[in-house]
Amino acid sequence: MRDIVRAVSRRLRAARASLILALVGACAGDDEADTGASESGATTSGGTTGAASGATTTSGGASESGTTGTGTDTSAGTSAATTSTGGDTDTTTGGALDDEAILRMAIAGEIDPADALATVADSGGLPVLTKDGTFLFACLCGPGGWSLIGDHNAWAPAPMGQSGPLWWIEADVPAPDGSRYKFKPDAGDDVADPYGRRYSYDQFGEISFVRASAPHLERWYAYAGFGLGPRDLQVWVPQDGAFTHMLFAHDGQNLFDPAGIGGGWKLQKVVPPEMLIVGIDNTGVARMDEYTHVEDDIGGGELYGGKGDAYADLVEMTIRPRMEAAYGEAAVVGTMGSSLGGLIAFHIGHRFPERYDMVISLSGTMGWGSIGLQNPTMMELYEGAGKRPFAVYLDSGGSDGGSPCVDADADGTMDDDPDASDNYCENLQMRDLLESLGWAFDVDLWHWWEQGAPHNEVAWAARVDYPLGLFADL
Repeated sequence: MRDIVRAVSRRLRAARASLILALVGACAGDDEADTGASESGATTSGGTTGAASGATTTSGGASESGTTGTGTDTSAGTSAATTSTGGDTDTTTGGALDDEAILRMAIAGEIDPADALATVADSGGLPVLTKDGTFLFACLCGPGGWSLIGDHNAWAPAPMGQSGPLWWIEADVPAPDGSRYKFKPDAGDDVADPYGRRYSYDQFGEISFVRASAPHLERWYAYAGFGLGPRDLQVWVPQDGAFTHMLFAHDGQNLFDPAGIGGGWKLQKVVPPEMLIVGIDNTGVARMDEYTHVEDDIGGGELYGGKGDAYADLVEMTIRPRMEAAYGEAAVVGTMGSSLGGLIAFHIGHRFPERYDMVISLSGTMGWGSIGLQNPTMMELYEGAGKRPFAVYLDSGGSDGGSPCVDADADGTMDDDPDASDNYCENLQMRDLLESLGWAFDVDLWHWWEQGAPHNEVAWAARVDYPLGLFADL
């Protein structure tokens, strides 16, 4: 499943601008495009039009050509995508076409299906609610035959049609809220929708939702910019999409997925109500460069790091505005990470101090810059800037080895006991620096030492509820 998601994500945003321009030109004066009609389509008795190779299903799963839906398009007519808790917004691209028209053109073979799915994925998301109240499901699922299964059809396979590489089906889903679905291949395991907006996890892995008002996850694809490669977002949406706090958390792959490293953090089990969490995936090998503000030598003379400014700009100037357009603005905003993710959370606060209410770091690598070089550490940046208006939480596991922390190599950073290290000494040093600059304990500064805890996902998952609670109380 992850291979499918990664493969389709690579193309999600690359051609979006050119596709929108092409659609505007192709549909100027074309009334049929707005209704989803095409010369190669077959019109159902309810007026819904699709390509002849597709299938429309009833809620019972039987394939037929004359079924109409019972839902209503509660379009608000804005350009920003809404959460899944209310009506679907008519998410147009440049005022030219809505998601349904774009997807129907892909089904008719008039536009590239990968680019069409990319545009829809960054708009209202899949599946698409049609003007007739049915839902269009689509994927680039791969070779073989594919079917739609779900609560709406009692999990009886409804064969999907094929248009080039695009598999699709139009289905009536009378009760879409909380309705689960998957795609079933003729051979092999069922898969969640690789492009599906709404999802969660059950005993079989990831499961997709048609719509959801209960707390759930939503996925956004391939956000890039400022010279950095694409990464997906995993967004925790609380009950009915209502929230007061928005938290931008790094290493998004590890936050919710039970199959993540060490079983993942499983934040969905501890996140307070009315908190929306934007989990930003890392980009693998580029993580060390993106999550660090300066270069450093961690051994062997090879330098890493220094793209932290670009990453901070991507979060603040691209990801945050898009999420606020999709879900709304929060009264309280924070950023959180662990290890190098904690370091970059501090850097985002440093770069945009008036924009964040809290910075959260678990086992942050506060000595970065001084490991093998003499570049400014985060402690030096904060010391130079003085007191900032945001609250701070920092912690570590590890141990001082039974003796006081000392700067043994005279690089300005207190050194951990190498046999029990979790950035304990440098976080203690950062804590004391923050207090000296004017942060006050239990007011806008919190420090926690989980003595002996290792530097890994299991340890962070075990104590992340504490900083989340502090953030919720702001």
